[in-house]
Amino acid sequence: MRIPQSRALSLALIAALALPIAGCARNRARTDLPYVARDVGTLYTTAKNRLDQGRFKEAALLFDEVERQHPYSIWARRAQLMSAFSYYLSRDYTQAIQSAQRFLSVHPGNRDAPYAYYLIALSYYEQITDVTRDQKITRQALDALGELMRRYPNTRYAADARLKVDLVNDHLAGKEMEIGRFYEGRGQWLAASMRFRTVIDQYQTTTHAPEALMRLTETYLALGVPQEAQRSAAVLGANYPGSDWYKRAYRLMEQHPAKPLPPVAPGQPVVPDGTPGSVNTGLPGESGSGTPTTGPATQPSTVGPNSSPNTGGRTN
Repeated sequence: MRIPQSRALSLALIAALALPIAGCARNRARTDLPYVARDVGTLYTTAKNRLDQGRFKEAALLFDEVERQHPYSIWARRAQLMSAFSYYLSRDYTQAIQSAQRFLSVHPGNRDAPYAYYLIALSYYEQITDVTRDQKITRQALDALGELMRRYPNTRYAADARLKVDLVNDHLAGKEMEIGRFYEGRGQWLAASMRFRTVIDQYQTTTHAPEALMRLTETYLALGVPQEAQRSAAVLGANYPGSDWYKRAYRLMEQHPAKPLPPVAPGQPVVPDGTPGSVNTGLPGESGSGTPTTGPATQPSTVGPNSSPNTGGRTN
């Protein structure tokens, strides 16, 4: 059976017009719900059913409808928190944070406030990326976890937050180590040592502390300060005596032993006269301490062998 050409064109036109309409309907279903007045019990029960079915985004939108249509109902407060929880389960962490913050702004003293803070912290925590990326979210997670522990230290949410704080700190220490190793690989020893020092000062209880001490030993030796390298190796040996990092640091110090500085004789300057960059350069009108003389010298000058005892370091 052949379809007339005019009818075929009409069917094609209808199909072409129907596609964008269907697309708009699907997009609206994913992002918003049409306003249909329903009683609070029906709305809340429907949202809860969607949540139980694993349709988290739909559940979140329906919980938002409870608050929108019945803002003064006792169910509206509960719906705000359930909306944040549903957004969290759907991995829409930005919306979860906003919903929980809205709940806290309206009901700051509610008994469920600790859970709202916990949801905020979890939403930041779930967004933490690897150490090669920017760690802004990681620091926001640390701040949110700290806020929860500060406000509600005796809750079960705070107990879980303490465990997560240790993991977050370990992650931030790993970022510092990543940057420090990058600088060390390029021979930028001072920049590298500052990163490793940050790990020791701020994240000394993390798993990166032994490596940071060994890397400090390496960078201090490269900078020409073996005494500091020996100190870092000693701290490493005292706290992690059986680690591979200590064995590496020990071998390094055996290859580059720190030599003690010779004692300074009484009456002699710590920096020998004439050393480039020192103040004891023997300029006319200056004493051995580098300050202008204002009267007769009470001690022989040590500027040079031709100095006169009473001329403040001037040569004849």
